[in-house]
Parts: sequence; structure tokens; C-alpha cells
Amino acid sequence: MTTTNTSATTYQRLLSLDFMRGLIMVLLALESTELYGHLLDATEGSFLNGFFVQFTHHPWNGLRFWDLVQPSFMFMAGTAMAYSLHKQVQQGMTWDQRFRKILKRCFWLFFWGVLDYAVRPNGLSFELWDVLTQLSFTTLVAFLIFQWSTNAQIAVCVGLLLLTEALYRFTHVPGFDQPFTDQHNFGNYVDLKIMNIINKGGWVAINCIPTAVHTIAGALAGKLLLSGTDKIKKLLTWSAVCLIMGYGLDWVGITPIIKRIATSSFTLASLGWVLLFLAVIYWWIDIKDHRKNLKFFTIVGMNSIFIYLFFEIVGSRWFNEYVSAVTNGLMQMIHVPHMLMMIITSLCIFTLEWLLCYFLYKKKIFFKV
Repeated sequence: MTTTNTSATTYQRLLSLDFMRGLIMVLLALESTELYGHLLDATEGSFLNGFFVQFTHHPWNGLRFWDLVQPSFMFMAGTAMAYSLHKQVQQGMTWDQRFRKILKRCFWLFFWGVLDYAVRPNGLSFELWDVLTQLSFTTLVAFLIFQWSTNAQIAVCVGLLLLTEALYRFTHVPGFDQPFTDQHNFGNYVDLKIMNIINKGGWVAINCIPTAVHTIAGALAGKLLLSGTDKIKKLLTWSAVCLIMGYGLDWVGITPIIKRIATSSFTLASLGWVLLFLAVIYWWIDIKDHRKNLKFFTIVGMNSIFIYLFFEIVGSRWFNEYVSAVTNGLMQMIHVPHMLMMIITSLCIFTLEWLLCYFLYKKKIFFKV
């Protein structure tokens, strides 16, 4: 991991991408403080409970707001890569130089992703479910076909989705031959062979195959925003196509929308929502020039890898517990109700994390891999 200063901002940035990245990281940071869980408990039995349920993953067949966070993360990585590669070409870097740079990035993404899951209370573990581990694969795939035509890249996306369908439907491994059943599908079998463990939540490592579509689509969107015409119209058109295909596959009973194994229908439906969101914020921020009051999010987005690793590794293993001990202890002295105390503590943890990002921003320190 390296740091850089304002030289990284000497070329024109896509502010809507910075905002989108920052929004996703703010949502993830708040989730790491357990705020959504506290709010879900606090609103039990009220109409607000249905709203906060959207900040949890669907247990299996269905799609909630929170299921769109990882696809957005993967998509944004592709869009950012398009802008980065455009800058590198302008600087005269050869394909070999760009390839070595992306290999280094993928190595560090894989390293940090494995490390995130490696340290367990009962010892070390080798697990491949972290978003950074997945991203190391999808980034490499998106880079290798980046210079291909749009139609060729779409064909690759279709091929990846068809491969996913084939692996789940036609492998027929005894005990793992139920394509869309938790703990009994081909993805679970692969995890058992590679990691000697099956994720109790149903997540599988081969999600990197279909979700490569998100990163490839993000790169295509980045190329469109850099040089295309009718940008909003094309983004909205592709959003509609993906939404119709994704939900259609589920509604007619062909392939259910399941985020935990990234079925083809989920991949398409989630991509449709992400494309729609990008079109809206690109129109609002970069075209209509509504750029005020974005700094709260962009400050976090410009150090997205750093803050993700911070709350995933440092936060979950030490920082959150330490801050909670201090804030809870103070609030217990003045008899703050328990649920309110939990919510305030979560907000205190997030505030300190945001201030850390703000400190790095003011010092012009931006962590990259």
C-alpha cells in the first residue's frame, strides 16, 4: 500500500464517482459500528422496522437495498480503473507497464482481503469471501479485456453468467447438486475443497466469476463517461435492460435472485440498480453541477481502501470495543437508556473514523493499493 498527495488530483476527477464511493464507504462504516442492528431492534413492531430491514442482507431469495452495496463497490472499481488507465495512457505508459501496475494492485487487494479474514480467536484461517479478495480477480479480468470492443466485453459478461449457470446446474456433485439451495450447491463444494470450510451464511468464493460482470460493466461505464455521447440515455437504457432481465429470470422461475451465491439474475438486477444510480448522480452532480455539501462523503471516498481496512481489521478487533467502553461508561453514569446508549456509541465510533479520514484529507494523504 502506498500514499500519494495532491498530484493524484491534477487531472479532472469524476466527482459523482467520488460521491458514490464515499456514500458506499459511509454506509459500510456505519454498518461496522452495528448501528443498523441497533436501529432494527429499537424500531421492532413499528413501520420504521421495515425500512431498517433494508440495511440487512436478504436471507436467500430476494433483493434488499443492502444487497446492492458490494455490486456498487465492484462496479465503482471498474469505473475508477477506466479513469486511471486513461490517465496512464496520457502519461505515455505502455501496456506492459500498466499490466505490471494492475498486477501489483491485484496482489495487494488479495493480500488484504485474505488478511481481513485470517485472524480468528481460535487461530489463523484462509478464507476467500472478502470483497477485496473477490475484487482482485474481477479487476484483473476487467483489465485484460479493457481494450476490447464494447460488444466483445459484453460477450465476455454473457459468457461469465452462462458459466455460472452451468457450474451450478450441471456439475452434479453428490451432496452439492442442488443449484440454488443453501449449503448444498456447487459453490459450497468448491469452498470445501479449497478452504476446507463452508460459510454458514451461504457466501461462496466463486462469486468472483459472476461479479466480474460488475467490474467489467463499471469499466465500460467509465469509458462511456470519458468519451461517449448520450451518456445518460445509454446508462438508463442498459439499466432498464439489466433490471428487466434480472427480475424476469426470477419472476418466470428460471433463476432465483440470490445475492449470497451471486446468481446470474442477481448479478443483472443489481447491475441495473447500480447503473440507474450512477446515471442519476452523474446527471445531478457532473451535468447539473450540484456540487455543494458533498465533501462529507468525498472525504471518505478518497481514502476508501484505508477506511475499509481500518473498520474491518482495526475497528472490529479493537477500536470499536475501546470506544464503546469509554462512551458506554460515561453514559451509564448519567443513566442513559440502554438502546439509546448503543446508538450514540455507534455514532461516536463512526464520527471518530470520519475525523480520521478528514485528518488524512487535510494532510493530503491518500492510501492506494
